[in-house]
Amino acid sequence: MAEKQPLSGSRQRIDKWLFFARIAKSRTLAKERISSGRVRVNGHIVRQSSHVIGPGDRIEVALNRRDIVLLVLNSGVRRGPYDEARLLYEDLTPLPSDEDGLRSLEQASRLPGSGRPTKKERRAIDRLQPDEAWFDD
Repeated sequence: MAEKQPLSGSRQRIDKWLFFARIAKSRTLAKERISSGRVRVNGHIVRQSSHVIGPGDRIEVALNRRDIVLLVLNSGVRRGPYDEARLLYEDLTPLPSDEDGLRSLEQASRLPGSGRPTKKERRAIDRLQPDEAWFDD
């Protein structure tokens, strides 16, 4: 079993590493993220999934809602549980600041006139309509 474990200085394809480190759900999704230019290795954009990385490389990945920065510690052998995958990297992602996200009241509010009318707005619309019936028998 020790023969299958990678050496500490071994190198690996970046798509496999992202899959083994549980950053991407599949190698195909990792390849798409790489080819779209959302992955940087040591500050340079990588466009080929065959790019080889090793311990000490710094990887920046742009995800949908946040960007993560990882330092490669080891190459992987398989896609194991989270605890095993966590040993492959050190997370250098800066903590999100309060200014980056929306506050709870900003998320819940909507611009006037967008979406369904409120009860107050519906009453104002009803006051604009004439009192007579829409149809006569």
